[in-house]
Amino acid sequence: MTNKTRVATASLAGCFGCHMSILDIDERIIQLADLVEFDRTPITDIKEVGECDVGIIEGGVCNADNVEVLKEFRRNCKILVSLGACSINGGIPAMRNQYTLKQCLEESYLHGIGVEDAQIPSDPEIPLLLNKLHPIHEVVWVDYFLPGCPPPADTIWTFLEELLSGKPIEFAYRQIRYD
Repeated sequence: MTNKTRVATASLAGCFGCHMSILDIDERIIQLADLVEFDRTPITDIKEVGECDVGIIEGGVCNADNVEVLKEFRRNCKILVSLGACSINGGIPAMRNQYTLKQCLEESYLHGIGVEDAQIPSDPEIPLLLNKLHPIHEVVWVDYFLPGCPPPADTIWTFLEELLSGKPIEFAYRQIRYD
């Protein structure tokens, strides 16, 4: 048994840039690995989230699978962190919210430039799309929000370091400004 903090991460509807920003903490990833035990993450390739202390979610909620993953994280994680613009306010994927789902599907699969053999996919293996993309706090309770597109690696590091040490989470102005 280990006394390390268990951390899980997931990417929903987004570009995976926030996970790349986590990796951008560079050699500090070794320090992080000394402090935590990774559960579900792209690093471990674990598909289901177990009981965790901290869950970190990037991306918005756009389909039934996203809802399921997010609710599983909320059930299994003591602390849930919304990482990046897509999870906080929908980000670029939420641009589709100004159109109906029907309009989006027709533009993508029937009327888009270069579309051949036009047909909207209907395979039951494809997750059911929601009518709108939602930030994660519209679906589950979120404990912390880390803004940015993506948040800088130093901001993520400061957040994790202070959270894991039990310190109040405080950022220098240069870590959280967007001007």
